[in-house]
Amino acid sequence: MFVWRKRVVIVPVSLSIALLLTGCAEDQASQCHRLIQVVNEGNALIDQNKGQQVITSWQLSKDLEAITKSLDELKLSDPQLQQVQGGFMRVFENLSQAIAKASQALGAAKNAEASASGREKLQQARKEIDTVLTNAAKTAGKDSDVLVKQLNQYCSQRRE
Repeated sequence: MFVWRKRVVIVPVSLSIALLLTGCAEDQASQCHRLIQVVNEGNALIDQNKGQQVITSWQLSKDLEAITKSLDELKLSDPQLQQVQGGFMRVFENLSQAIAKASQALGAAKNAEASASGREKLQQARKEIDTVLTNAAKTAGKDSDVLVKQLNQYCSQRRE
């Protein structure tokens, strides 16, 4: 009879602990999934090559700002994921600012007069666009590669 009472207590407690541990792992997997989903949305925006015209490049800048806000609103509790989240927020914010700056330069170039000073403004705008976007893309690419690697390693490690 005493052994039976032990089992009555041990089995539910063991089951509760197992469910608790499984629940925590699912929570971390869920956090990984949510973070990956928002990052993929941001990368898809960039891949669509919206930055070809003034209006669309300005819109891409605004869309990337929205991705940054979405990342901030994820409310992740895992410290490792919070660090990666912050890194991606900086990447998308920096890209958004660079694209907005290039969009302004492109707008100025489109409004340049057909004169020597207008051609000079056009060349200046083209140089600014190339410099801003090239530097932003290089930095964002490097940072994003590192963050993606960290995220993939961490999230795949948690699933095992």
